[in-house]
Amino acid sequence: MIPATPHCITPQWVITCQKSLRNCWFTIIYSPAVTVAIRYHVAASHGHLGDLPQELVTGDVITMRNDLGQNMLHEAAEEGTLDQFPPQYITAELLASTNASGETVLHVAALNHHLDQIPSEFITAKSLMLQTRTGDTVLHAAAIASNLRQVPDAFLVHDNMIVASKSGFTVIHAAAETGQLDHIPSGNLTEDLLLFRNDHGDTPLDAAAYEGHLDQIPAELLTEKTVLTLNYNGVTVIRTAVVRGYVAQLPAGLRPKPQGPVSRTLEKLGITRPPF
Repeated sequence: MIPATPHCITPQWVITCQKSLRNCWFTIIYSPAVTVAIRYHVAASHGHLGDLPQELVTGDVITMRNDLGQNMLHEAAEEGTLDQFPPQYITAELLASTNASGETVLHVAALNHHLDQIPSEFITAKSLMLQTRTGDTVLHAAAIASNLRQVPDAFLVHDNMIVASKSGFTVIHAAAETGQLDHIPSGNLTEDLLLFRNDHGDTPLDAAAYEGHLDQIPAELLTEKTVLTLNYNGVTVIRTAVVRGYVAQLPAGLRPKPQGPVSRTLEKLGITRPPF
């Protein structure tokens, strides 16, 4: 027998249902013993929203929240079933609704690589700049999740890329860390952008050098000026690349010469890790 339907959906309740039915989770979405809202939320959170009649989807069903503060759109954005929703319920207001973590539906979609399921009319400069409680925009989420490819090029511009979260983390720094610089249109990736310092004094070049993504930066931007820029610790981009073992990603003319017989032997062997 299915336990009494709670006022708020919880994972514990779903698990209890599963155990009591001695069957798979999908038994819940077809059981008359649970409310329509519960059935649809569970279906959305498991990627099977399309298996239920769409005519039963109402505003009250969609806006009901689980214990994580997520409505049905959040769950569908996480599972990639937004395209199964009746279009009248995909609105700017609902896409901007937040869960308990302050993430909008757009943030959840970006983090889970489903931003391409959001109708294009809702992908705007304003919607991509919506922020969580920690100040992360939707662009931050896309960059952190290595998902900038789903963001239209028109929004990957300087002013949007330098927006900082409350911790001082910018979109361009996130892109440099996760290897997403090659998704930024070449005309938008400028020296000013690569040398933009966050609140901690680091540039995107520092992040790229640290994570091994300097090879995503056009050669004309890796100049003596840019690679000798000091971070907050007084360390150059060159030094970071050397210490991290990515010296091969530096332009040949800017690579430091090996010092000592051991380093020269390593160079002959093609080993670019320290000591250099």
